[in-house]
Amino acid sequence: MKFRTEVDLKASEKKIEIEDRIFSIGSCFASEMSDLLGQGQLQTINNPFGTVFNPFSINTAIQRLHDSDFYTEEDLITFNEEFISLDHHTSFDTRYIHQTLEKINTKIEEGNLFLQDTNWVIITYGTSFIYEFKPKKKLVANCHKIPQKYFEKRLLTHHEITDSIYNTVLSLKDICKEDVQILFTVSPVRHTKDGMVENQLSKSKLITAVHEAVSIIENCHYLPVYEMLMDDLRDYRFYKEDMIHPNSQAVQYIFDKFGSAYFSENTQEFIKENFKINKALQHRTEDEKDPKYLDFKEKLKQKIEKQQQKVKHRIF
Repeated sequence: MKFRTEVDLKASEKKIEIEDRIFSIGSCFASEMSDLLGQGQLQTINNPFGTVFNPFSINTAIQRLHDSDFYTEEDLITFNEEFISLDHHTSFDTRYIHQTLEKINTKIEEGNLFLQDTNWVIITYGTSFIYEFKPKKKLVANCHKIPQKYFEKRLLTHHEITDSIYNTVLSLKDICKEDVQILFTVSPVRHTKDGMVENQLSKSKLITAVHEAVSIIENCHYLPVYEMLMDDLRDYRFYKEDMIHPNSQAVQYIFDKFGSAYFSENTQEFIKENFKINKALQHRTEDEKDPKYLDFKEKLKQKIEKQQQKVKHRIF
């Protein structure tokens, strides 16, 4: 007897190998997945613009990374004595213009270099809603807690979403490795502040547009993360206290399903062992001269060295 409906992931013909480089961009869920890839000691970089939710702003970020198009003073605004880029997350805001620009442009340089040798790109869309900053008539990625009266909120049209997706793919195929694989996901995090009905409409527009793109563009895939949480893990025990964000158990479950479908056997074993090492590294003792603890540290060091021999990039 079955008590839940599972979302089956078809095994990918193309697998993620232990030396592959993985670029991730999008919603906060993209960051959680990227964190797990990093803990598994794969080469990954996530969100050089900070958390970004809508397809238009994600495309803007990819275009700037592709062109290595640095920001200047004219690209910033000031609010509450801070210098702000409306294309970026609030984590880039500072009280000094040169600091904001340095943080932004350093990430652009890092992202551009990483993309040139990237094997996989994971794009996680969060919403179809977007805000226009009325003083500059500019569509923005983040409102930075600026009063709502300065913004106009609306849904992106289907044409705007599909154009953003296609242009993003074109830029990635131009800058990344020739056979780069692009994996699209839609974030399972519900934007309840938009309204429950509005959130469903927003997500459905994203899913429709992504499926259209995946069906006609080579080396593009769809990972049903949204469906896994909405259907497979629909119980609220898989959510954090806010009843909106998936908890660590749910994120790990989705990551494991993703790995089973997209990781090679070597990669699965590599990540599994590195997760164990990470857990062991968190172990602390009051007596660091205890012979048992010293033996534990030596064995752990040997395990790390054995893992290091499997890859060229530096781990741990």
